[in-house]
Amino acid sequence: MDFIKELINYLKVRKKYWLVPILIVLIIFGGLIVVSQGTVVAPFIYTIF
Repeated sequence: MDFIKELINYLKVRKKYWLVPILIVLIIFGGLIVVSQGTVVAPFIYTIF
C-alpha cells in the first residue's frame, strides 16, 4: 500500500497527470489476466490480442 501512496504523491507533486490513463489501462489488463486464468473466458481474451 505504501507504493500506491508514493505513486499518487509523485503524480501530484511532479504534475504527471498524463500517466494516470496509462496506469488505469495497465490495471484493467492486469485484472483481465488474473480473472481469465483458467476460466471459460480465456479463449475470448486471447483472440483480442
